[in-house]
Amino acid sequence: MTSLRRAIDSAAARLAEAGIDSARFDAEELAAHLAGTERGRLALLESPGDEFLGHYRDIVAARSRRVPLQHLTGTAAFGPVLLRVGPGVFVPRPETEAIFEWATAQRLPERPVIVDLCTGSGALAVALAHHRATLGLKARVIGVDDSDAALEYARRNAEGTAVELVRADVAEPGLLPELDRRVDLVVANPPYVPDDVALEPEVAHHDPPHAVFGGEDGMAVIGAVVRLAGRWLRPGGLFAVEHDDTTSSQTVESVQATGLFDDIEARRDLAGRPRFVTARKRGERRR
Repeated sequence: MTSLRRAIDSAAARLAEAGIDSARFDAEELAAHLAGTERGRLALLESPGDEFLGHYRDIVAARSRRVPLQHLTGTAAFGPVLLRVGPGVFVPRPETEAIFEWATAQRLPERPVIVDLCTGSGALAVALAHHRATLGLKARVIGVDDSDAALEYARRNAEGTAVELVRADVAEPGLLPELDRRVDLVVANPPYVPDDVALEPEVAHHDPPHAVFGGEDGMAVIGAVVRLAGRWLRPGGLFAVEHDDTTSSQTVESVQATGLFDDIEARRDLAGRPRFVTARKRGERRR
């Protein structure tokens, strides 16, 4: 165990030198991943052999080059689920869990229709379907994305759930008219980073640009998402869309401009930053 502790200490120092804020956590996560255990159980392991330590040095070296931790482990935790992720799909961030927490606190019909736009790895769709299932509640959950690579991950993550996946561009005119006024909840984490923003290497070099950048002001896709929510939601249906922390007021204005929503509210993520806007479709919900 002494040699493993020493290896983790050395790895944490190397990752810190590479500019990684979560150096100690990442060093331990990588060791646990290779050992096939949980980070909290590392102290219970026997001293590893040379083969393990060699693999560990290699994977730490990759992380020091700013390959995302989630690409090296192949998974990302999101709310109550562990998602498969890797090259070609946006790695879900803890910030988006604020939308999940808000959505699970809302009153929905007994069997709601829920749509997750720009679903990527399926994070919100799969987490919401899992939440409903653990409560013994049913729902029709639909994830929409236009990336074949992302949808391949989403399919794997949605195995064993009720999630339906649709390949489509949210900006496509007249998309899925069969959903018009039939949806109870629309959530979205669209690409929203303004094009000229400098990002951490893990994002800039490894997340798909198509899933990150939202035009000059970051609002290009948000407008399309707002229009779809306005068309698809039932009267009284609920909407939440994530945005850049610099575009909260613009997102509120985009929702207001439709004239279709009440109860429009700018909300903050778990770190206290402006992160998403929620609203309710005008009119009484049909019983």
